[in-house]
Amino acid sequence: MEIIDEHTDETSDLITGYQKCKAMGKRIKKLRVPVWPTPLTTHLVSRAISDSLVECYFGTIERLHRVLHIPTFQKQYDAMWASDGEPDREFLVQLRLVHALGATTYDDNFSLRASATRWIYEAQTWISEPEFKSRLGIQFLQTNILLLLARETVAVGGETMWIACGALLRTAMSMGLHRDPTHLPQTPTFVCEMRRRIWNTILELCLQSCMSCGGSPMISIEDFDTEPPGNFDDEQIMSDNPRSKPDGVFTQTSTARALRKTYPSRLNVAKLLNDLRQGDSYQETLRLDAELKASYKEAIQTLQTSNKNGNSPTEFDLSALDFIMRRYLSALHFPFFGLSLNEPSYAFSRKMSIETAFRMWSIGRNDNSAFARFVTCSTGFFRTATWLASVMLLLDLRNQVQEDDTLSPTPLQPDVFNMMLDSKPWTLKCVEAGETNIKGHLITCLLLAQIKGTMNRASKEEMAQGMIRAGEEATREALGAFEASVVLLEPDGGEFQAPSLDFGEDWDLMATY
Repeated sequence: MEIIDEHTDETSDLITGYQKCKAMGKRIKKLRVPVWPTPLTTHLVSRAISDSLVECYFGTIERLHRVLHIPTFQKQYDAMWASDGEPDREFLVQLRLVHALGATTYDDNFSLRASATRWIYEAQTWISEPEFKSRLGIQFLQTNILLLLARETVAVGGETMWIACGALLRTAMSMGLHRDPTHLPQTPTFVCEMRRRIWNTILELCLQSCMSCGGSPMISIEDFDTEPPGNFDDEQIMSDNPRSKPDGVFTQTSTARALRKTYPSRLNVAKLLNDLRQGDSYQETLRLDAELKASYKEAIQTLQTSNKNGNSPTEFDLSALDFIMRRYLSALHFPFFGLSLNEPSYAFSRKMSIETAFRMWSIGRNDNSAFARFVTCSTGFFRTATWLASVMLLLDLRNQVQEDDTLSPTPLQPDVFNMMLDSKPWTLKCVEAGETNIKGHLITCLLLAQIKGTMNRASKEEMAQGMIRAGEEATREALGAFEASVVLLEPDGGEFQAPSLDFGEDWDLMATY
C-alpha cells in the first residue's frame, strides 16, 4: 500500500473509484434491509422453491451442524403445506431461517439474498419479543442457532458471531446442556440425543467464531461432561431403546461426530493462538501440529471405513471436514510464515502454510460442487479462510519472484499459475454474488499486478502504474456488479448519484469478509 500512497491522491481514479464502490455498497445494504421491526408474515415462496431451499439446507449446513430432527421437521413441513389454517409460528420462524440458509447454495449468484435478509429480520423480530424467553427449551436453542448461522452466512447484523455464541453458550449451560443427559432421571433417547446434538453444535460454533475474530474460546474441556452424539440416524432415536450404530456405519450424525473427535486438538490450537502470556512457542506449535494431524487421521479413517459399508459421506461432508481441519493447521503455522522467509529453522511452517493454503483453495474452488458454491456465496468462516489462503499463496509467490535474480522470466508450476489466474475471477464472483465490500477483490488485484510487474522486471515507477491500473480496473468491475445489484433491488430507481466522498475513512484494506 505504500506504493499506492506515493502515487495517488484524493482525486486519483483509484481512490475516487474505491470511494464510489464503498458508497454504492452502503446503498445496496440499505436497500436490502427491511423496516425494523419486521413482523413475521405467513407469506411463503412457492412449494417448489421451498422444497429446493429445504433440500439445500439439509444437504449442507445440517450435515455439519446437527440442529433439527429431520423427521419431525419434515412432518411439520408437510402438515403446514396441507393445511389452510395459520401455521405454527415457532415452526414458521425455523422454516424462514432454513430457507435463508438454503438460499446460499440455491444458485450460483445467491439470487435470493434480499429475501433471505428479510426472513432473518422476521426471525430476529419474533425472537426479540419479551414473552419468548418464557419458552426456554430445545426449540428455543434450535431457533437461536439457526438465527446465528443465518446472520453470519448472509451477513446480517453488526454483532460478531463470537459475542452471539458466548450468549448462546451461557444460555445452554443455564439449561444444563453441559451436563450429560445420563444425569437426568429416566430420560428418553430422543431427548438425550437432541440435547447432545445441540450442545455439540454450540461447542463447534463457539470454536469457529473465535477462529474468525481472534477471541478466546471461553470454554475448556473440563467445563462440560456431555458426551458426543450417538451414531444414530434420525429415525432411530424415535424408537424405544435404540442401539447406536458402529463407527464404521455412516449415519446422519457421522460427520458431526467425526468433527467432534478433533475438537480437543482444535480447541488447544485456538487457545495457543489467543494466549496472551505464553506467546508463540514453536515447540508447542510442533506438538499441536502432530496432535491435530493424529486426530484428523482418526476422524477421516472413520468416514473412509463407512464409505465401504453402504451409506457414505457426501462430497460436501468430506470437503467441509477437510477444509476445517486445514484451516486450523494453517492458523497454527501462520505466525511463523513471515519468519520462515528468512530463517531456515521455520521452513516446516512455511511448507505447512503453503500446503494447507493450496489445499483449502483447491477445495473452495472445486467448480460445480455444493461446497464451492457455499464458500463463494456465503460470508464468514469459510469464505474468509478461502480468501486468506489465496492471499498467503500470492504472498509466497511474490516472495519467490522477488528472490529470483536471473534475467529470464520466473518459471511457475502449472498449479500455482492456475491459482494466480483464478484468484481475481473468484473475488469478483463473490462481489457479483452480493458481497458489498470490495477490499478482498482490490487487494487480490493489487497483489497480482505486483507479482506480474516483478516477473517482468518492471521499474519502481512501472510497478506503481501497473498496480494503479489494476486497482482502477478492480473498482470498475466491482462498480458494474453493484450497479446490476441496484437494478434488481430498485428497478425504478434513478441513476446512481455519487455522494460526497470521505477520503479520511476506511482506506484500511483489511478484508472483512
